[in-house]
Amino acid sequence: MTLRNQNARIGQRVALILPAVIAAFLICAAGGCSVGGIQGYTNDWLHPQDVSSVYVEMFDTRSFRRGHEYALTSAICKQIEARTPYKIISNRDTADTILSGEMTIGQGVLSSERYEGRPLEREVVIKVIFTWKNLKTGEILVNREQVMASGDFTDKLNQDFAYAADVAVHRAAERVVERMEQSW
Repeated sequence: MTLRNQNARIGQRVALILPAVIAAFLICAAGGCSVGGIQGYTNDWLHPQDVSSVYVEMFDTRSFRRGHEYALTSAICKQIEARTPYKIISNRDTADTILSGEMTIGQGVLSSERYEGRPLEREVVIKVIFTWKNLKTGEILVNREQVMASGDFTDKLNQDFAYAADVAVHRAAERVVERMEQSW
């Protein structure tokens, strides 16, 4: 085989392999692999592994409207049980961690009639500030994190403040539990 034929065969192999290598690199980079400093997905757990139980204190409220703090505390407990590996413990002394916080609830107008100014659609806004502490180590896992959620209502659909507050409470509970995940 001559040198010219050998160079031609090597050129053909490179022409076949090079696009495959480039395609593999692009797929890996787009898919989240860690290649050449490109950060992406991880195989780590979303939740701390040294925690197995949570004691949830009754959330406090400084708002005029009362009763929604009970709904928020209950919704957070249900979200923790459903979306995390943790168990809710009713005895603070046996729990690994404690979740506590406070909420405020308010109301605003989203839209109103053009000439009379009566509200057509209103909104309930809930702000939750919470802390999650590891009782074994004393470490603060989440320190005074703030989440907000809202729900809207309109008289035209026979909805009221209680309906929108319930929607906002459940959205706030979801966001609190999302913040209990480790950041990547």
